[in-house]
Amino acid sequence: MLKFILAVPLTLQFVALAAADTVPNLDVTASCKGAARAVVRADSEKREKACYETEKSARDKLKDKWSSFPDKDRNFCTTSIKSYAPTYTELTICLEMIRDVRQIGDKPESAPDKSMPKATRRARP
Repeated sequence: MLKFILAVPLTLQFVALAAADTVPNLDVTASCKGAARAVVRADSEKREKACYETEKSARDKLKDKWSSFPDKDRNFCTTSIKSYAPTYTELTICLEMIRDVRQIGDKPESAPDKSMPKATRRARP
């Protein structure tokens, strides 16, 4: 019995790692139905259909880029969005934001950044 209890978490870890190699299958139904409810009733069916098409396109594009994202980022983003009505658009944005923040952090500090003035704090009286 103890061997079985110890084996289950290990098995689940291997399943999670194997699943990280491919784009997860997300159920975008709740999100697309919600988007349809947010518009005028006459346009809701058209909006829902457009949402499904957008999400299919987002999944296809993500499939091409999936292996370029580190495993830890893929796992983090997939886990983060699954707590509500997940979409491929949100998953892609999460992965791209992590990548972009990491790239910003890799810039040498000696390079001057003239894009925005630095905020300064005023001394309190």
